[in-house]
Amino acid sequence: MEATARILVKEGFDKASTNRIAEKAGVSIGSLYQYFPSKEALVIAVIERHTRELMQVARAALAEVATLPVEQAVRRLVAAAIAAHRVDPRLHRVLSEQIPRTGRLGEIEIFNREFYALFRAYLENHRNELRSVDLELAAFMCVTAIEALTHTAVLYRPEMLSDDGAEALVDEATRLVTRYLR
Repeated sequence: MEATARILVKEGFDKASTNRIAEKAGVSIGSLYQYFPSKEALVIAVIERHTRELMQVARAALAEVATLPVEQAVRRLVAAAIAAHRVDPRLHRVLSEQIPRTGRLGEIEIFNREFYALFRAYLENHRNELRSVDLELAAFMCVTAIEALTHTAVLYRPEMLSDDGAEALVDEATRLVTRYLR
C-alpha cells in the first residue's frame, strides 16, 4: 500500500500499474495479485487506510475536547483537522480525486455520519453555551465548514497549511464556527 501511495502521489493514477507497484514494493507481481487483484483494489485499500487514520484523529480530538468550552473545543478540532490534512497533503489530494472513480463515496459518508454524530453529542453536552439551534443542523454546518476549509486548503491553497498559514486558518475557522454557534 505504501508503494501504491507513493506512485499515486508521484505519477498519478493513470501512470500507476500493478507492475510498477510490485517493483516499487520489492515484491513479485504474483505475490501482489495474491492480496490485490488490481490496481483499483490497491487504491481502495489506500483510501480505506487513509480514511481510518483520519477517523482516528477525529475521534481522539473529540474525546480530548469533550469537557472544554465551545471556543476552545472548536479551536482544537480545527487544529486537529488541519494537522490530519497536513500529514500527507499530496496523497490526500490524489485520493480525493480517486474516490469517485473507485466507488468508495459510501465510506466517506460513513466517516461523515460518525463525525457528525460525535460532534452533535458534544453540542448536546454544551447546549448551555449555544444559541437556540437545531443540533443536527448545527453539527452538519460546523463539521462541513471545518472539513471544507481544511480540505480546500489541501487541494487548492497548500500554503495555508504552512505553520503561519495554519495558525491563521485555525483562528479564522474558529471565529466562523463559534460565532455561528453563539
